[in-house]
Amino acid sequence: MSRFPFEKGVHDLGGGAYAWIQPDGSWGYSNAGLVADGRIGLLVDTLFDLHLTREMLTAYDEVAGPDLRWQYLVLTHGNGDHVYGNQLVTGAEIVAARGCPEDMNQTPPSLMADMIAGAPSMGDAGKYFRHCFGAFDFTGIEMAYPTIFVEGDLELAVGEKIVRLMAVGPDHTAGGLMVHVPDAGVLYAGDILFVGGMPIMWGGPYENWIAAIERILWLDADIIVPGHGPVTDKAGVARYRAVLEEIHGETRRRFDAGQSPKQASAEMAKGGFSDLTDAERIVIMVHRLYHEFDPSHAPPDVLTLFALMAEIAREKNIIS
Repeated sequence: MSRFPFEKGVHDLGGGAYAWIQPDGSWGYSNAGLVADGRIGLLVDTLFDLHLTREMLTAYDEVAGPDLRWQYLVLTHGNGDHVYGNQLVTGAEIVAARGCPEDMNQTPPSLMADMIAGAPSMGDAGKYFRHCFGAFDFTGIEMAYPTIFVEGDLELAVGEKIVRLMAVGPDHTAGGLMVHVPDAGVLYAGDILFVGGMPIMWGGPYENWIAAIERILWLDADIIVPGHGPVTDKAGVARYRAVLEEIHGETRRRFDAGQSPKQASAEMAKGGFSDLTDAERIVIMVHRLYHEFDPSHAPPDVLTLFALMAEIAREKNIIS
């Protein structure tokens, strides 16, 4: 069990490393990080809207001091719940993997706002979309893009503290990146890890995702901040790897048996994965894996995926 409670707010991880944790880790409720040395700071990710990001930055001021100068903003990937607050981190160089801008452009905040507004006309897909994202405010957001790109590994100096960046995508998305603070024994994994929740693979391939997890287990870090869910350790990462491997194995078995992605998703959501947060997201995993098994199985568009997830959510009484 982690010594860091799954509670909202700043958690001091030691060695100048902090985490901002957002229960329950569901859609949009992502984690972020701070590495500070004196008055110099590196921020790992922002949050899904400006209100949430301001709340986090204010809390960081309380632990690190209001005169903290943001030297770097490092993005673990380009999904909106990790980048929409970028404009508030003034003066920082924004650092990311090469694929990050591609991820950012796929779902601009204006699209999220339009889909929330149009949800009543979208049937169950709209109800489920509002269930996932209706609590967030997508107005006033101006996208701020990376200015420094990482290929492979890159070390940054934050004061006298060394921070190692590792580009590991494509995996969860095209531009996956992890942040290692060796002196503190801390790793910020981004959405390589959904602790306690159903993983989402927008990008792939699966093998790259497993390789990134293997690298976490190899590193000298036992305080690991996931993109979603509670702070964990290497034992927690190993359990998560086992979940991914089970999802892969179960999906492959159903693919080989000739099941449709819809049938496979429905059965798996009710089976051994039902205790994961947002278990209905198995729809995304199954469609991506079917595409890897046979490229002719093109994954459906996002609206169709939400409609398929909504069917499972209705059966679970998540939406009515």
